[in-house]
Amino acid sequence: MSNDPFMALSAAQREAVHSALAAAFGTASVTAVTSLAGGISGAAVFRFETGGRRYVVRVEGIPSPLRNPHQYTCLRMAADAGLAPRLHHVDESARVVVMDFVERRPLLTYAGGKLAVVQALGQLLARLQAGPKFPCFVDYPDIVTRLFNHVRRTGLFAPGQLDLCAERMSRLAETYAAAPLGHVSSHNDPVPQNILFDGVRLWLIDWESAYRNDPLIDVAILLDGVARSPELEAALLQAWHGRKPDDGVLARLTLIRALVRLYYTGVMLSAAAAADRHAMPDADLSAPALATFRQAVQAGRLAPGSRESFLVRGKMFLSSFLAGSETPGFDDTLTFSDLNKS
Repeated sequence: MSNDPFMALSAAQREAVHSALAAAFGTASVTAVTSLAGGISGAAVFRFETGGRRYVVRVEGIPSPLRNPHQYTCLRMAADAGLAPRLHHVDESARVVVMDFVERRPLLTYAGGKLAVVQALGQLLARLQAGPKFPCFVDYPDIVTRLFNHVRRTGLFAPGQLDLCAERMSRLAETYAAAPLGHVSSHNDPVPQNILFDGVRLWLIDWESAYRNDPLIDVAILLDGVARSPELEAALLQAWHGRKPDDGVLARLTLIRALVRLYYTGVMLSAAAAADRHAMPDADLSAPALATFRQAVQAGRLAPGSRESFLVRGKMFLSSFLAGSETPGFDDTLTFSDLNKS
């Protein structure tokens, strides 16, 4: 039996990981290797120790057709700016990264409480957007449309059920294109799972979706993921913008929030479709109320990462896109939900 702690990886991935560790640490021994959750992206993530310190090696999964070719450039820039943990080695061809390990602390322990958390996130976002610009990739409505069209092709739903959503998407894309804004460096996925608090400060991780984008994309994601009350929303916008946003910014934000919700509809429903490619088409787009969803998760009726969980959350994001109803947020383990309780 092999003693290789990375045996869960393919032979090619194991070779790439060992090469990356040798490049970063030479012949120093690597111990206490532990597999960590890699999130919806399918990445394999391992924590390990060497030289008395802990690090992380991250191995990306199978590339998506929508893969961002600039993710490692953006990751390096973010690490150099102190927004992401320090990097020790990057192998773009093998898609392997070695970086500092940041011990996650509960956000509820952040000094100053939930209001201070969202203010700090707004300031972190302002730092990112004020820094050197990431490379361009695609216009946000384009990638939202491509992802949503993929969902329509999966057969997850009966023919014609998503036509109304596609029509609204088309109208929003036209409105978006009619009033373009200057783009800035964007993380494009600052959901709660990608926010780390180390006991002192906040970090952003998982930069595979990062590229130059509309400045309101990250704002909209944080509003749905973190600032889920009028008070927290106002605090985040003030901290990000440096002042109260005017009516023009708020009107643009309404448009962007709809696009973001349809994007995450696509993410969730794509995951549901991939989990069972032989399931019968769903004939029901109805979504539960937020309180009902939370009860189901807390009672264990919806298991995090399950097909049913992705399907229900996708329907809830879709309902929010169409009717403006409350989203389920991004973390179906609800580890972040207490931050938003009054």
